Amino acid sequence: MLVPASLRSDSKDETEMGFELDGFGDVRLDADYLDWLVEARAAEIGRHFARLWDYYANPTVDVAGSSAVRRKVHESGRPYVQAQEYGLPSRITGLMHSPTAGAFDSRIARDIQRKEVVIENDIGWRVNAAADFLFGKPIRIVSKAPDSRRRREMEEILKVVFAANGGLGFFQDMAVLGSVYGFVDCLVRPALPSSERTAAPLADSPSSLSSALQWAGAIDLELIEAPRALPVLDEDDYRVITCYIQHFYQKRNSVTRKDSFLSRILAGAGQRSDSRQVVEVTEILSATHWQRYEDKALVAEGDLPWGFLPVVHVQNVAQPYYYEGVSDVEPLIPLQDELNTRLSDRASRITFQSFKMYLGKGIEGFEDKPISPGRMWCTDNPEASIQEFGGDAATPGEQLHIAEIREAMDKTSGVTPLVAGVLRGKLGNLTSAVALRLTFMGMLSRNERKRHTYSEGIRRIGRMVLSMLDTAGIYKSDEAERDFDIVFDNPLPENLLEKLQEAQIKRELGVPSEQVLRELGYEGAGAA
Repeated sequence: MLVPASLRSDSKDETEMGFELDGFGDVRLDADYLDWLVEARAAEIGRHFARLWDYYANPTVDVAGSSAVRRKVHESGRPYVQAQEYGLPSRITGLMHSPTAGAFDSRIARDIQRKEVVIENDIGWRVNAAADFLFGKPIRIVSKAPDSRRRREMEEILKVVFAANGGLGFFQDMAVLGSVYGFVDCLVRPALPSSERTAAPLADSPSSLSSALQWAGAIDLELIEAPRALPVLDEDDYRVITCYIQHFYQKRNSVTRKDSFLSRILAGAGQRSDSRQVVEVTEILSATHWQRYEDKALVAEGDLPWGFLPVVHVQNVAQPYYYEGVSDVEPLIPLQDELNTRLSDRASRITFQSFKMYLGKGIEGFEDKPISPGRMWCTDNPEASIQEFGGDAATPGEQLHIAEIREAMDKTSGVTPLVAGVLRGKLGNLTSAVALRLTFMGMLSRNERKRHTYSEGIRRIGRMVLSMLDTAGIYKSDEAERDFDIVFDNPLPENLLEKLQEAQIKRELGVPSEQVLRELGYEGAGAA
């Protein structure tokens, strides 16, 4: 946990308990409001954000069985459904969805046969491409402390922190969560010393880099997915978080034989029910106190010595007057539904028209005769005939409509197929850096907006980590030293010779050699 806490255990037959908020003296919390957050608001945002994730990941679920929905799905010969089928019309899927249900919780549409269902997840690859464009290469965290030795030490501390939490994978996870949900929150959980070590004031002990690195490696940077996040914002300023709540269901490494509500929901949706024990967790944090509830019972609490809320909020793309930023998935959902609808219609048309069919008249047993090369049919009926029909026909309007939908998705997302390496036709001479930048103009502009928000979030994480180490007496620093620059590498291919020439010109203009070497990617080369 965050700090040594007093643990409370309650018997299982005890009645349901409410929130005990006496420890939060620094903020004004209303128990009824918190009840509404975890019971009503959590379910509402959970459905909304689950829909965004489903459209990004498009998971599939097997529907083996004998129910009406499963029999309907089996008509197409594919014993599974996909999440993006939620946006397809009933004339294609043969299923109907309620506004609060998904593709995995449906009822059949009578007298409608399930047709060819085609799902092309254009959202998924666009989100992944945008994340690769933003954090495809390692970033550099450059301290702005006046002293060179202190700069190197602070940079080393933050390198250890982020490396212990996944390194580049941590930033890529942050980018994907932010892109899907519109924002991502990071909870900084330091592993503090035991009570025996805190008996003596740590502030009196000298700062040690080796000790700081050891503690930095134990700091947990927990990315909070949006369905869990229930921030309590200041009534007069939506940018200020007065209290942070996360509410979720946690699976335990134990098995229960009881028939739970969750298992019944999964069984009704065609999924295998999980027999593991599930506990409802609610965690409340303020700047001075924290609590953890399991199944509405308080099991742990403690005081926070930092003097600030250890949560960093990062918007994917800044959106004024809203806690959430702009999601990359949400504006693409209508276009994705339209694309999948037209692709499914085309598949159904091809199914009926791509194979030639024959109408035989006056030929006995024609329905039993095989059709293959080299076969002949004979009859004594002079009125007999064989009529050929079917075959795929050109539909330029359909192709144009699908192309325009894809183009609309390109403009809305800013991510073109060229970013993913798909070349359509001749693009001209792209050996020029200017021409390449013009080709990626939309992606680069959106990427710059994201760099600003994510850079600020990473800087705040770094300042929080150093402030915590300072408060614990592990590594002393002041506010003026806790500032950083976040340096992103150019995602586009670069000419090394041009970079070296640019570095030489900067050096002649008086730019410090250490900074020039950092820009070239030579870490620590200018420290001597």
